[in-house]
Amino acid sequence: MGTRLSAPGPQEKRFAAYIEGLATAAGHQDRQAPLKNYCKGLLLPGERKSIEPMAARLDPENIQPMRQSLHHLVAKAPWSDEVLLEQVRNYVLPAMQKQGPVVAWIVDDTGFPKKGKYSVGVTRQYCGQVGKQENCRVAVSLSVSTWSSSLPIAYRLYLPKEWAEDAERREKTEVPEEVEFQTKPAIALDQIRAAVAANLDRGVVLADAAYGINTEFREGLTQLDLQYVVGVQSSMTVWEPGKQPLPAKPRRRMGRPPRLLQRSTDHQPLSVKQLAMSLPSTTFREITWRAGTDRKLRSRFAAVRVRAAHRDYEKAEPHPEEWLLIEWPRGEKEPAKYWVSTLPPTTKLKALIKMAKHRWIIERDYEELKQELGLGHFEGRNWRGFHHHATLCIAAYGFLVAERNRFSPSARAGHLGFVAPRPVPDFHPRGSPRTPRAP
Repeated sequence: MGTRLSAPGPQEKRFAAYIEGLATAAGHQDRQAPLKNYCKGLLLPGERKSIEPMAARLDPENIQPMRQSLHHLVAKAPWSDEVLLEQVRNYVLPAMQKQGPVVAWIVDDTGFPKKGKYSVGVTRQYCGQVGKQENCRVAVSLSVSTWSSSLPIAYRLYLPKEWAEDAERREKTEVPEEVEFQTKPAIALDQIRAAVAANLDRGVVLADAAYGINTEFREGLTQLDLQYVVGVQSSMTVWEPGKQPLPAKPRRRMGRPPRLLQRSTDHQPLSVKQLAMSLPSTTFREITWRAGTDRKLRSRFAAVRVRAAHRDYEKAEPHPEEWLLIEWPRGEKEPAKYWVSTLPPTTKLKALIKMAKHRWIIERDYEELKQELGLGHFEGRNWRGFHHHATLCIAAYGFLVAERNRFSPSARAGHLGFVAPRPVPDFHPRGSPRTPRAP
């Protein structure tokens, strides 16, 4: 193949054993060598991790045969993403847990800007990478986290309704028949149900307001006996501390007894913003939740016990009490962030804040997956290819996470010191508008 590994001997052996297990999980023997090559290609240094540049790094004397092999593996071969990701987590999670127990399951989504409209899932929607509405596709993920590291264990493309209902585009991009339109919170809840069914060590579910504001999502977590700390929007309505909806109307002589809770003109819930603005300033405390790279991370917080009010007039029992956590930075005119949480009533304020802020640990994962491993570099258009490429990126990243936990969980992953020969002088990736850089 022409690839030389300059990583230390023990690490090289661990990597060989790791990808041997992954290759076996991919099933058919014909997929095993391409899968090993693909993972190595993702870990080799180089600016672009799409198929053709990786083929050039892996085997510069036989670029096109290597490209065809990698392309077939990722875009055509019918191996299971779920089975391979299970193999990844079975290897990586024990290494992570040597540094500490699982503390959180983290829901997130990530966007990939993409031109055109024929690549699966691409439409104009909010893209976090650019911070605005953009032509892109978005994937929902679930990660398992200790206090020091995290790993994506599930990854699914969000298929917008216009795509889900377009038979022609579905056929061209080979979207499976069983895939129907689901909201992002519904996709995340399915991923969480699968993690519960797999009997993974449980953690507190963390998510931003796009998920936390969804009542069905929060109730689904509670039904699974999972605690959560999730962001909510300032418009979410709650009953202030000590209050709840009015009981059902008194029973009449005839008919069924009334069951539904009530509100009245002078007995209404508040938005969390209204509640926060009404709290005495002494309710807020200055808290440092973590030492940052160059300064301590510090802000003002308050936490009160409330009941969610969403459509409770359609219920016979009020929503249970839970925490409302409010962040109001000093000098700001109004609060900046809100969370609700089902952590126990005895939870200390600093512990509540630490868990709420822990969601940001996955930012490191996606920074490295995108910058080091080319998560967004897949150039194909079909459903299978999008997911296979992401699964293999997570698989390659998983080995880095495991290695990092052998030594220093806070270290950046980087590549493993793998060295590839330079491509032949006249190599020029198809579609490249300029002379390519050396990989």
